[in-house]
Amino acid sequence: MINVLHRLGDSSLGFVEQAGRLLLFLLRAIASAARPPYRWQALLRQVHFIGARSALVILVAGFFTGMVLSLQFYDTLVRFGSVSLLGSAVALAMIRELAPVLTALVVIGRAGSAICSEIGIMRSQEQIDALECMAVDPYRYLLAPKLVAGVISVPLLTSLFIMIGIVGGWFVGVVLFGVSEAAFFQGMYETVTLHDIRMGFTKSLIFGLLVVWITSAKGFFLHLERYGAHGAEGVSRVTTDAVVIASISVLCADYLISAIML
Repeated sequence: MINVLHRLGDSSLGFVEQAGRLLLFLLRAIASAARPPYRWQALLRQVHFIGARSALVILVAGFFTGMVLSLQFYDTLVRFGSVSLLGSAVALAMIRELAPVLTALVVIGRAGSAICSEIGIMRSQEQIDALECMAVDPYRYLLAPKLVAGVISVPLLTSLFIMIGIVGGWFVGVVLFGVSEAAFFQGMYETVTLHDIRMGFTKSLIFGLLVVWITSAKGFFLHLERYGAHGAEGVSRVTTDAVVIASISVLCADYLISAIML
């Protein structure tokens, strides 16, 4: 019993310590990003990496998500004679829930894992220590451009996901199943409000911050993780942990934001 209590206490202290470390990391990264002069070229490179290079994956995922969403809603609505609501159902589901969440998960898998492994390798090879020895702030040099780029890129990718998802829903509903195109878009126009759009983009802003924050912090503090290895094996393990934690954090934040804003 005493050993169980000791392990429980160690786990609790470790969780509190890691949470405090991550919070201080975020505050310092935000302070570095807000302090001029700004590194515009580094920011544009990160926007290109996180945003532009994820666009193709977002287009494919958004189109097929809209298609399957329209297919499922059509099968449900036709049973109740409410097929005219197909456009509004697809639009609301995409804007309020699916587009922000799936965009964040795609960015985690494509860009977040790369960010974590890049910073983890730099920590493993003592490149971050070398920056500190040369009086270069690693938060400002490495992390601030990534953080700002994530907050910019994820909402833009979310808007792209919404548009191509609605096109996919239109293709299945109007072209394949013969739903009235006027009813499809009129229902969407009458149902979607500014509050729905605000909810979707509030989620995307917070998700963009979460993705870059968690993945970069896990790589940055690689030397403090209890993996027993800090080379290639340590980087691979911390990258896996970062992807899992970031994905779960996005899903938890999605529920909390929905509960607050509904």
